[in-house]
Amino acid sequence: MKKIALTAAAAVAALAANPAMAQDVGDTVMGNDGNAIGTVAQTNEQAVLLSVDEYQIALPANLFGEGETGPTLNVTKAQLVQMHEQQLAEAEAALAAALVEGAAVVTADPQPLGTIDTIDEANVVIVREDESKVTLPKEMFAVDQNGALVARIMMADLEAALAAQAG
Repeated sequence: MKKIALTAAAAVAALAANPAMAQDVGDTVMGNDGNAIGTVAQTNEQAVLLSVDEYQIALPANLFGEGETGPTLNVTKAQLVQMHEQQLAEAEAALAAALVEGAAVVTADPQPLGTIDTIDEANVVIVREDESKVTLPKEMFAVDQNGALVARIMMADLEAALAAQAG
């Protein structure tokens, strides 16, 4: 399953149909066309993870309204999927542009990790400040809101994994 947070809050702010309601896991969310969009997979006070076909789409909880049959969004399933796929494509393009030799990389917490030495089909080799190298799978990388290249791992977790591997 593909996962990504729907971060274009401005683009989906217009989706709120009525005042927000509490969604329960398993609830079917209906669109403004009267058809089902997806099912609530997880929820908390800030966000709802919605299962829509092969996607898991995170949406702010305040975008959901309440209709006669339960939670609603002021959008159709096709519109939501189209917005989500557009964001996936934009994120993929941004990552491809940022993932180049010589690019600086930070960890998720964010701490400087090093610079990219080499990239192959599956892995990225990073040279750290102490000249040591660490290899991470390509799928561990993302671009943050500021365009910085991020390895999706906390520095402490990386250090623990490297120590375990060495020891």
